[in-house]
Formats: sequence, C-alpha cells, structure tokens
Amino acid sequence: MSTNSALATSHAERLPLSWARIALTLLRSRAALVLVLLLVLFASTIPSYLTLTNFSILSKHIAVAAILAVGTSFVILAGGIDLSIGSVVGLSGMVAGYMLLHSNSGIFIAVLAALFIGTAVGALNGWLVTKAGVAPFIATLGTLYIARGAGLLLSGGKTFPNLASNHPPFSMIGQGTLFGVSVPVWLVVILFGVAVLIAIRTPLGRHIYAVGGNERAAQLAGISVGRVKLFTYLFSAFCASIVGLVIASQLEAAHPATGESFELNAIAAVVLGGTSLMGGRGSILNSLIGACVIGVLADGLVMLGVSEFWQMVIKGLVIVLAVAMDQLQQRLQARLLPLLSAKQSTQTVTA
Repeated sequence: MSTNSALATSHAERLPLSWARIALTLLRSRAALVLVLLLVLFASTIPSYLTLTNFSILSKHIAVAAILAVGTSFVILAGGIDLSIGSVVGLSGMVAGYMLLHSNSGIFIAVLAALFIGTAVGALNGWLVTKAGVAPFIATLGTLYIARGAGLLLSGGKTFPNLASNHPPFSMIGQGTLFGVSVPVWLVVILFGVAVLIAIRTPLGRHIYAVGGNERAAQLAGISVGRVKLFTYLFSAFCASIVGLVIASQLEAAHPATGESFELNAIAAVVLGGTSLMGGRGSILNSLIGACVIGVLADGLVMLGVSEFWQMVIKGLVIVLAVAMDQLQQRLQARLLPLLSAKQSTQTVTA
C-alpha cells in the first residue's frame, strides 16, 4: 500500500517537478541567455553593431569588467565582499603615472610599483578581515576611502597626463595587439586560465568553496581560513591593479577618480553569473559571462543614446534582479532536493 501511495505521489508530482527542473536550468543559465538576448536586441536595433570596429572596442570594455569579475569571484565564493577594487584601480593608475612622470625608473619599475601598491591594499583588506575581525563590508569600505584618498594625495587631485609621450611602450598595455587580439583580452585569457586552474585543480580552490559554504566546518576540517581569505583579497586587488594599468595606458593619462563604481559592476557581473553572495556556490566561467553581459549592456545603451542617468538606473535594476534570481534559484533547489530524493526512493522500492 505504501508503494502504491508513493507511486501515486510520484505521478502527481511529475509535471510540476519537470517544470521546476526546466526553470532551475534556465536560472542556472541566466547569464548566457541574457547575453544572447542583448546581442540579438542590439544587433537588430543598431545598424553598425555587427562590425569588426565595434566588436574591437567592445572587447576592450568587456576586458576591464572581466578582469575585475575574475578577481571578485574568489572573494565572493569565500563568503566575503570587496568594495575597494574601484579605488585600487584608480590608485594603481596614479602610482604608475607618478613613477613615469616623476622618476627615472622606467616602465617596468612603474608597472611593478603599481601592482605592488594595489595588491598591498588587498593585503590590508585581508588583515582587517582575518586578524582584526572587521566585517568585510566595513573593512573594504574603509580601504575604499583610504585608496581613493591616497590617489588624490599623490597628485594633489590633478591628472598625470601624456604618460606615453616619454614612454611609448606604456601604451601597449591597453592599446597594443598580439596576433591580432588586443592585449587586454590576452590578460583576461591568462587571468581566467589561472583562476580556473586554481578553482578546479588545486586544494586552495576547494578550500575557497569550503570556507564560503561553511566557514566553521572548514575550520574544523583543518583548513586555514585566514590564509584562504587573505589570498582572495590579494588576488582581487591584483586584478584591480592590472585594470588600473590598462585604463591608464588606454587614456595615456592617470586620473584619481578612475574606477569609481567599478566595484558595483564587478559584483553585478559575478552575481549575474550565478555566484551566491552567501559564498560557496558559483564558477569563474559564469562570472566571465556575467562580465560580458555588463559590458554588452553598457556599450549598447551608449550606442542607443540612452541617458547616463538612465544607465545608472538600469545597472541598479540589473544588480537587484540578479540577486532576486539567485534567491529564486536557491528556493527552487531547496524544493527540488526532497522531491528528487522521494522519487529515487520510490524507484528503488518499485524495483
């Protein structure tokens, strides 16, 4: 009798279960679906959209968002947040500009100094979170102001102009090409490959997911939670420093306000890609797709002549909708697990 009841229940739940599975699959693939829809929409409404020139420009813009998203992914996967990356972008560009204009150190030393100072902000974030016990939101909010203020102090609020006039190779970082592909895109490929290798093939990657999933359990399992978190903030700041160099190279100038609100774009890209803000769930590939969505959306709105104010509203809506869809995905998964377990047990009894 119990077997017949279980079978009846299984038949009754088969239709809604199948629809729930479809909905869950669509939610998991939401970034890719949105990207395709945006490309179709802009291609059909903008005559010059499907041109090599436009895609060349678009790839450079996407590269900036993608590098930041790759770095931010590890922080969020470990259950943290990094609000300082936009300021690190500005600070690293200012450091490079200062070194190029006010020292005889050369491009190599200027680039190393920018990467070192930017990554040092990540080290400060990691220390505040792991050693001082400051909440990630507060810690990175504080370093956001520290890094931005440091960039302003470095130049007195002024721009460092004409960076490539005395150092022409500096423009190669943001404007150069290699085998017909822009250098920023190659940087995305390299950082993405490194991040995927870490996430999938190394114990560190597994530890990042474990810490984000359940920090207490990870600690009891012998994982050095502090070191894991420190790495995520270091990597995030390092990626932001690279973006600072790329933008300074593209503009051939360093401005202390560079990178404002970049942290919001990075977080939006990661969450849109399906990474949970609670940590422990997500992938670097989906974060990269989310960055493509943000880049395509921003460029498409500009080409359509949409007001900058409306662009801010739309980006805010994207962030809210991304988080809402993530919550919906979690609820669907929580609903499906017991149903799938019941169905499997029913099949076992019937067999």
